[in-house]
Amino acid sequence: MPTFLRFLMLLALVVWLGGIVFFGAVLAPTLFATLPKREMAGMVVTRSLGALHWIGIACGVVFLFASLVYSRLTSGSAAPLAWHHLLMVAMLALTLVSQYGVSPKMQALRRDMVEIDSIPPTDARRAQFNQLHRVSTGLEQVVLLMGLAVLWGVAKMPGPR
Repeated sequence: MPTFLRFLMLLALVVWLGGIVFFGAVLAPTLFATLPKREMAGMVVTRSLGALHWIGIACGVVFLFASLVYSRLTSGSAAPLAWHHLLMVAMLALTLVSQYGVSPKMQALRRDMVEIDSIPPTDARRAQFNQLHRVSTGLEQVVLLMGLAVLWGVAKMPGPR
């Protein structure tokens, strides 16, 4: 059972972190470089980011469940929350902030501007969109770094007794 739980923990992390890396390093740049209009790329990126967030939320819940059960089984008692549990909760919180706080505001601004590239950079809506984009990107980067730290911690865990 502990081996299966560690497998679930690692699988959840690999799926979530791999999705973030693929999204940022491959999907988004490819879409903006190949689609004829930036608005089209933005629509695909927006939808993909929402899907990535839901995958991350599901993976975070799976990780927490498996990790808490693993901790209980390997310690023989109700173990206190470890640092990787707290980091996972923070990762989930940041993902929820991005999904329900930042993304809807960006979508509303994009709808209001219709063609964002036709709006001057000095326009308040475009400046706010650009700021929100930086926040969104920063949140994903922090989630990725935290996730890598959690992955390192899980990889270093001793095997079951």
